[in-house]
Amino acid sequence: MPPVTPFRCLMVLSAALAMLCPSAGAQPAKPRIVPIDRIVAVVNDEVITERELEARVDFAFRQMRQQGTPPPPRDTVARQLLERLISDRAQLQHAREIGMRVEDAELNRALERIAEENKMSLAQLRSTLTRDGVPFEKFREDIRNEITLTRLREREVAQKVVITDAEIDNYLQGLKTQPGRSDEFNISHILVAVPENASPEQLQSRRARAEQALSQIQGGSDFRQVAAAFSDGPEALQGGLIGWRESDRLPALFVEALQPLQAGGLTGLLRSPNGFHILRLNERRGGHAPIMVQQTHARHILIKINELVSESEARNRLLALKERLDNKADFAELARARSEDTSASRGGDLGWLSPGDTVPEFEKPMSELKPGEISQPVRSPFGWHLIQVLERRTKDMTQEGQRLNARQVLRDRKTDEAYQEWVRQLRDRAYVERRLDERS
Repeated sequence: MPPVTPFRCLMVLSAALAMLCPSAGAQPAKPRIVPIDRIVAVVNDEVITERELEARVDFAFRQMRQQGTPPPPRDTVARQLLERLISDRAQLQHAREIGMRVEDAELNRALERIAEENKMSLAQLRSTLTRDGVPFEKFREDIRNEITLTRLREREVAQKVVITDAEIDNYLQGLKTQPGRSDEFNISHILVAVPENASPEQLQSRRARAEQALSQIQGGSDFRQVAAAFSDGPEALQGGLIGWRESDRLPALFVEALQPLQAGGLTGLLRSPNGFHILRLNERRGGHAPIMVQQTHARHILIKINELVSESEARNRLLALKERLDNKADFAELARARSEDTSASRGGDLGWLSPGDTVPEFEKPMSELKPGEISQPVRSPFGWHLIQVLERRTKDMTQEGQRLNARQVLRDRKTDEAYQEWVRQLRDRAYVERRLDERS
């Protein structure tokens, strides 16, 4: 290949100009319109392109077809997904700013779990995605982003949520005064969100939108299609389906409205701090069985990630400790010397753990260990762990389970509220410019 010189650049430019400017006597060529990608939104210093949005819309329509959900107009879905892309992009930018990243090794393990859950090999998963028109590398990066968002929620919100014993006592006392609180409901949901500190005009506009959705359903329109077209809830593109929920995991506002309904029944318009809600009761079942729980007695060694300790360094430290443990080193002694968790003084002992006591990233690999077995390094939002299961038992935890369930219900509620507020503030601080309605 000849060297790139100023003279060569000039020749290339002259040839290009000659193609654009025909010589005298020649018939001018018709201008050729070449479609290019278009920016549909700007989030701080990053753009969201039309091609990126269209790929999300195509995927959403495939999902709706597979689920039998009648699709709403394409531009309605595009606007909903653009709002979700903007929110996700602002969060991912924040994650990068604080140094949060997902290593390739962790991502590969997540992809293997997804394939396993779908009863496929990784190669079969890749083939299925390709057949459905989803580039595997794009799917891979989407999963990386999902892991990042989950970890960000845990770090910025969930870890800071505190549930007191007094709150649990008040919650359980309240259940005793509410009949039917042992029922379970299979529900579908439409949310028309209302911004914080909404003006009277905004409030009226959102109420009118919710009333329009309710009117369409009452007039015979398919709930799933209306949900996909109107709802701001995360389950909108699944036709609003939430599925089975125990009554004590639903807001009292929802339970009160659902109680008198028969299967297929529809609530009126419900108002909460988040906005306007419409619920459909799909099925109902009642009564709680005794709570028999398998508990795990475990201990661990934790190495945290920070500015001085990278992901790979933390994992390599644990690999070195694992080798020592495989050669009969004492786990408790190494935990006291090396673990960065508060359990270090107890030799890493976490005591008896029930389902839900730890984050899923820790609980799942722990549940797969046999008593006496030590895990490979495990990543959680707190850092990297070595986990050893000491023993297991099954315990009747009907009373304890009520408190455990109450704690989890209250934690979920507080976390959801705090997370929505945190995301709202993050978006308020971001520069966002929407260009979806612009036409070239």
